[in-house]
Amino acid sequence: MVLLGISTTTMMPILVFLAVMGGAWVLLSMLSSRNSQAEDRLERLGRPKSLADIEEMSKAESRNRYAGIKDAISGIGGALEPQSELEKSALKVKLANAGFRSDTAAAVYQGIRMACLVVFLAPALIYFLYAQGPTFKAFQYIVLFGGIGLYLPQIGLSYMKGTRQKEIFLTLPDALDLLVVCVESGLGLDSGLRKVCDEMKGHAKVLSEELQLANLQLQMGRPRREVLHDLGVRTGVDDVKALAAILIQADRFGSSIAQALRVQSDSMRTRRRQIAEEKAAKTAVQLIFPLVLFIFPAVFVVLVGPAAIMIMKGLLKK
Repeated sequence: MVLLGISTTTMMPILVFLAVMGGAWVLLSMLSSRNSQAEDRLERLGRPKSLADIEEMSKAESRNRYAGIKDAISGIGGALEPQSELEKSALKVKLANAGFRSDTAAAVYQGIRMACLVVFLAPALIYFLYAQGPTFKAFQYIVLFGGIGLYLPQIGLSYMKGTRQKEIFLTLPDALDLLVVCVESGLGLDSGLRKVCDEMKGHAKVLSEELQLANLQLQMGRPRREVLHDLGVRTGVDDVKALAAILIQADRFGSSIAQALRVQSDSMRTRRRQIAEEKAAKTAVQLIFPLVLFIFPAVFVVLVGPAAIMIMKGLLKK
């Protein structure tokens, strides 16, 4: 095939050469930045340091190991970054619900979207334009692959967000019961949150992390109302938002926090029982499709098959 006066056999080596040169340039850029960082580390290690300083340096090195790649991805995603503040806030809330609370999380996410778009779109352009020809069907496939590359990170982010919120929803009743026991035994809300984090960090890591962050903000002097509101927004779980609203009202009107927690615990337990009853009621309807598509045909063949064979033999004899 010839496109713009250049045949496919002539164009493919040029494209491969350009791709290899681009990859080599990116690799050499990363290595040069890593070499400068290595020289700085060697210079710091050449001076005598205390054990605490050396441990802090090792932690900083582990944090900055992929800093170059992170900055590169952040720069790539500048084209897809939302322009309005409302869209930026919605994206930050969605990333926080998925567990990404860094300031550069939005830029890195947009960079990943751009990289996925290039990864899916570039092979489609090369194959369908130079191998199949610039037809309408090729254009449809190019748009399809581009859409997959653009929206695949969104699907992954939604999956991570749903998984994290489900884990918080399943572990929240146990944490709330333990918090009720702690508060009713004489501990304050801050001490109760700290106790819940210590006791549940083994099997409820996500919820313990969120409560620990909220407790840290309280210790730093932030108002309790803002801390609880941010906790509900960060998690995105309705039960956590309701719990935060009840605690804010109890703190504002001076009512008993232990009583408010107990009322919320009973309400949450009732809601979970209603959700279980709703799922049990839906089971009969949901079983209709596998019964009709998979089970009933097999039973029909087993029961009616022998009789049909006998009837067919009888008809053939006549």
